[in-house]
Amino acid sequence: MECRVLSIQSHVVRGYVGNKSATFPLQVLGFEVDSVNSVQFSNHTGYAHWKGQVLTAEELNVLYEGIKLNKVNQYDYILTGYSRDTSFLEVVVDIIQELKKANPSLVYVCDPVMGDQGAMYVPENLLPVYKDKVVPLADILTPNQFEAELLTGRKIITEEDAVEVMDLLHKMGPETVVLTSTDLPSKRGDQFLVALGSKKIVKPDGTNANQKICLDIPKVDAVFVGTGDLFAAMLLAWTHHHPNDLKAACEKTVSVMHHVIKRTITYANEMAGPGKKPSPAQLELRMVQSKADIENPAIIVEAKVLQKSSH
Repeated sequence: MECRVLSIQSHVVRGYVGNKSATFPLQVLGFEVDSVNSVQFSNHTGYAHWKGQVLTAEELNVLYEGIKLNKVNQYDYILTGYSRDTSFLEVVVDIIQELKKANPSLVYVCDPVMGDQGAMYVPENLLPVYKDKVVPLADILTPNQFEAELLTGRKIITEEDAVEVMDLLHKMGPETVVLTSTDLPSKRGDQFLVALGSKKIVKPDGTNANQKICLDIPKVDAVFVGTGDLFAAMLLAWTHHHPNDLKAACEKTVSVMHHVIKRTITYANEMAGPGKKPSPAQLELRMVQSKADIENPAIIVEAKVLQKSSH
């Protein structure tokens, strides 16, 4: 059975962010990827210069119309990431609703990109659209801590807070929630980041159970662009291959990330030379070079099962 993904994300001519970060790894893992490029820029906006075009809500509609007229609007997955325009996001919502009607088992993977470290980097009027329209349609949600706090209106200070926030997010719609990064202290020390995941499971007898996991992710001292987009794409792929095992899916996702990032930082430092800070161009993800790791990642992290509670 072939699996088809509609991915609505940014495109860059040079480098890896948005669709450029998601498409190749998904294809390597056997998915057919139909990409809609929400923007086309020369490169990501972390460079000194960038130029390009933005796709309007109307233009998105036109593209989707074309797909529909040819009756090829059948999808197994939808993947969305960064968007900074409410009208564009509203059209995305309409498209998802229509595709879910056509295929009720369609899975929508949503990375609700809004900000990080306590600051929003999209217009604030996107929050209500995500909260009221986008998140209720999502099946898999990958916010960072700040985005999870924005969506629920709750602050995360302890692991219990994080568990509560994930449960609140489940109530909003998604049956799988992964907090991709938090400020929670890792038991393995300050060289590690804590990520958490939660999946609602309906048991054969009809009762609800819950799988919750936590992972310690090795920190890397550099700023990468496109890693969040890669994370969401890999979570889509690995939850597809491990539909009832969030632990395995997250371990593989995080391991892929680790291998790609390690290869990237090694290369960037080599290119920059001793004592020099690598440039944004040197820090572009080494995606093609990581093909083997994407296909079959050596597992570098073990997830801890927090609870399997029944309700």
